[in-house]
Amino acid sequence: MRLLPAVAAALAAVAFAPPAPAAPQQDVPMVEGVQHVATVEGISEYRLPNGLKILLFPDVSRPTVTVNCTIFVGSRHEGYGETGMAHLLEHMVFKGTPTFEDVPKELKDRGAVFNGSTWLDRTNYYETLPASDENLEFAIHLEADRLVNSYVKQEDLDSEMTVVRNEFERGENSPQRILMQRMLATAFEWHNYGKSTIGNRADIERVPIENLRAFYERYYQPDNAMLIVAGSFDPEKALQYAKEHFGAIEKPTRVLPQTYTEEPPQDGERTVILRRVGDVAQVGAVYHVPAGPDPAFAAVDVLESILTDNPSGRLYKVLVETKRAASVSGGTFALHDPGVLLFTAEVATANEPQDVLRLMLNVTEGVPAEPVTEEEVARARARLLARRERAANDTSRIAVQLSEWSAQGDWRLYFLYRDRLEEVTAADVQDVAERFLQSDNRTAGLFLPTKEPQTIEIPSRPDLAEMLKDYEGRDVAAAGEAFDPDPAAIEERVVRTELPSGLEVALLPKQTRGDTVDARLSLRYGTEDTLQGLSGATNMLGPLMMRGTAELSKQEIQDRLDELQASLRPGGADGNLTFTITAKRDTLPAVMELLGEILKSPALPPEELELLQQATIAQIEAQKSEPQALAPTEVRRALSNYPNPEDPRYVPTLEEQAKMIAEVTPQEVAAVYNTLLTDASGELAVVGSFDPDAVLELAKENLTGFGAPDAPSFARLPQVPNPDAPSGDKEIATPGKQNAVYYAALQLPISQEHPDYPALMIGDYILGSSGLSSRLGDRVRQQEGLSYGVGSQLTPRVKDELTTFGVYAITNPGNVPKLKTVIREELDRLIAEGVTPAEVDAAKTSYLQKQRVNRASDSQLATKLASQLYNDRTMAFTAELEAQVAALTAEEVNRALREHLDPAELYVVVAGDMDAPDQAPADVPVGVPTDPDAPAPDGAAGPASP
Repeated sequence: MRLLPAVAAALAAVAFAPPAPAAPQQDVPMVEGVQHVATVEGISEYRLPNGLKILLFPDVSRPTVTVNCTIFVGSRHEGYGETGMAHLLEHMVFKGTPTFEDVPKELKDRGAVFNGSTWLDRTNYYETLPASDENLEFAIHLEADRLVNSYVKQEDLDSEMTVVRNEFERGENSPQRILMQRMLATAFEWHNYGKSTIGNRADIERVPIENLRAFYERYYQPDNAMLIVAGSFDPEKALQYAKEHFGAIEKPTRVLPQTYTEEPPQDGERTVILRRVGDVAQVGAVYHVPAGPDPAFAAVDVLESILTDNPSGRLYKVLVETKRAASVSGGTFALHDPGVLLFTAEVATANEPQDVLRLMLNVTEGVPAEPVTEEEVARARARLLARRERAANDTSRIAVQLSEWSAQGDWRLYFLYRDRLEEVTAADVQDVAERFLQSDNRTAGLFLPTKEPQTIEIPSRPDLAEMLKDYEGRDVAAAGEAFDPDPAAIEERVVRTELPSGLEVALLPKQTRGDTVDARLSLRYGTEDTLQGLSGATNMLGPLMMRGTAELSKQEIQDRLDELQASLRPGGADGNLTFTITAKRDTLPAVMELLGEILKSPALPPEELELLQQATIAQIEAQKSEPQALAPTEVRRALSNYPNPEDPRYVPTLEEQAKMIAEVTPQEVAAVYNTLLTDASGELAVVGSFDPDAVLELAKENLTGFGAPDAPSFARLPQVPNPDAPSGDKEIATPGKQNAVYYAALQLPISQEHPDYPALMIGDYILGSSGLSSRLGDRVRQQEGLSYGVGSQLTPRVKDELTTFGVYAITNPGNVPKLKTVIREELDRLIAEGVTPAEVDAAKTSYLQKQRVNRASDSQLATKLASQLYNDRTMAFTAELEAQVAALTAEEVNRALREHLDPAELYVVVAGDMDAPDQAPADVPVGVPTDPDAPAPDGAAGPASP
């Protein structure tokens, strides 16, 4: 992988038009004072007199607009004592300007999905908002303003310092991440690619504010930035806004410093041995390869895929299928300067890491003696192109991805790379294997060196101007329609029906970019009695069905999906089997036929079950000492009202999970399929470019006629609160883990349909589920600097009187007492002082805007429609809920909070190394409001794991 969600009459009325043809290159908008540079496949580049580059990518098919400002500065540009400075500035630029005092709040108030990231060659800031001229100008104005007017002041640095250090410490928990960093640091002796973007801890903690501001003023200038606008917007207005706000910034007089360090050829194998607390051994190897723009780089990508893909990869077959490793993975660093090809493996229990590494190197460095085949190249190429094609249909993702290609030197590499990938041959792949997969070009983890060194020459960076001077690209992909995400507008377009088997269906045909289709199938089966003791088997059922049918092997299924440029992902457990489909208008029939074969004649091969068990158990074992797994598991177990381990609602320990998976037999999985699974109960939702009549026929043909005809009728697993749920505090010791996780929860005996639920939801949104700009975010992260990630969440069940309220945070173990105090103070203040009318008004606007953004995603919309079928709802429920939210007052929110929430009832669990006071954090995403139509997992008794 690359490193770097009357029916016949009605159907006739909404029957979709034929797919739109690919549009030819068109005249581009022009604005006086803005220079047009190039247009390739619908993306146009412009330049302002002050040097700012602008990329415009209009796409009316989704009612959002993404604005991305990329600064061409990363860890590659940092000097002595400056490591981590580019990343530190990423945090500081969210601290405000004289015009935009509170950047996170400004973004949240408009319902934006936003973030920033720093990498080796660039830093970027992006936000996706509901499409409107007002939001477009706001985002462009914001990015122009914080490009040159951010405060970057000492008090903000002081408060953010511990947050950045907290983020630094988070990475210290992962042996795999640290091993990769150590290998890169050893592989690059001189080039900054050997330095982690997060930086050196001393540099982070000791940076003078004057140095940080000088770094900011040097690189954050229009001649070192690119503005990317993608989605539904008026290009001429975008150019006018950019001219008005960015164009007002003077062109700097300083000469931008250019990096010039070049890593010399490696002259012998290098070895890294890492000893840290953990549960599962890791091994790896890194090889130097050319820069991303090099013509050979596409062949390097194909080589990585040939070696690591599951199940065709050579490393997978030698390591995973022989049970030496639980998993293998790989990646390529496509960078401005020569990068690396990386391989890692997770060592399976009872194997020596040295032996696994030896086998890995035998495979990678054995390619010159065992040449790649045309079949391997064709398969890898198809998978890489399919992955790229799926991503290419999401303009918001492209807006961010273009940052990476631009940082390599030119955004048009995005298209040139595709062209090269399509033309890669076995000879090309063999050539890069023979040139770069040599021991003298390798840095390994846990490896014994060979004897004879050899210099491996890495090509210099190519001349991009010469390479791209005549490049024009291809025709623009098929365009989509302008889509209104208002619940009432969606409801008018949805067609609902039921198949003769009983499967409920919701169809929403719409013209999409690239004629894409997203679908979700949920099959409901079993009862409380019939599912007893089968949690392990139900977890394995979906993945095992994808491992082969009576006629197709696992590899043939994957090859077929790659050929169709589609994906089919299984999921579910304990009475719910799901399949998530991504396809195109012309490939959807073949994908549904393939799904039908999987449903009707799964092979359920015992040997594949063993491989699934091995990989699943390895994942569980790796979490046994991890705070981010132990704290939420303890809370969910304590709140659960189902102590019987045979009950499908039982919450097992990590040890019990591993044992449960290990004890699954092929006969148990087959019994679930043959005696419980049925086509009589479930939901299918399809959104995108398709013919409703054709899809209904395909569903009748392929999604019925399987399972047990005498299977018991599906009965939902009810959940009730635990009357003996504990409160108070508990600590879990995780020695050696430089991170502590705070997790707290309590249960409320109300359902999502309780009259107070909307008010509680907005109260929780104000407290912490809205993200960085919330009471918890403002106090814990922004003001106190205690945590990189903090938030709250309200998790309701739809049909049960059970809602769980939770709070989570990560911190340095030495800060745990203060963190607990600060969180409790904010909870008590929420109840005692209440929320203000201004907070409620802002939260309502932000929440409602965010729902529109969520409904702009076809995959999320398909999931929502399927959930509504299960819950006997339509979009009218969503409209009513949002109307209730819009009408809320501060008095109503405060009354609901005081009536239902008592902070004293929270069960608080903290996991971490409390005896090592200067330690770490873990990955906990900022909370978001639960989809009002999405039921909590039937097996969950508490909040979802962060």
